[in-house]
Amino acid sequence: MTATNAEPDFDLEARIRRKLERQHFMHLIGADLTRIEPGRIEAELTLGQQHQQQRGFAHGGLTATMADLAAGFAAVTLVPDGVGVVTAELKVSYLNPGVGARLKAIGWVLKAGRRLHFCEAEVWCDDVLIAKATATMAVVE
Repeated sequence: MTATNAEPDFDLEARIRRKLERQHFMHLIGADLTRIEPGRIEAELTLGQQHQQQRGFAHGGLTATMADLAAGFAAVTLVPDGVGVVTAELKVSYLNPGVGARLKAIGWVLKAGRRLHFCEAEVWCDDVLIAKATATMAVVE
């Protein structure tokens, strides 16, 4: 959505989806972006056995990946085409085990700077918040 009206920003969505095509790891785990707005991203995946750790919970690495994906792409929405971002720092706090059918990550930009974007993300398993993350994304040209 743009700040000036309630119409979806199709140019932004198309640009972000083009960048997602090159995110091979995201395709490997089965993640997809489900909501794209300036400074905000939501991503989801259906949990399968391949996503579980030894006790049957969503693997912590998967949870961190989903937080990184959402925070990183939220930052990407605020940089011009041809400019990217990479994760400079990621801190994940695990709050609950991921037991359920779907993971959903919501990422947003707290402050966008010229060289660094400060972001946060939440990861939900069904209706349970399982992780909170803070991330610093470096802008790369």
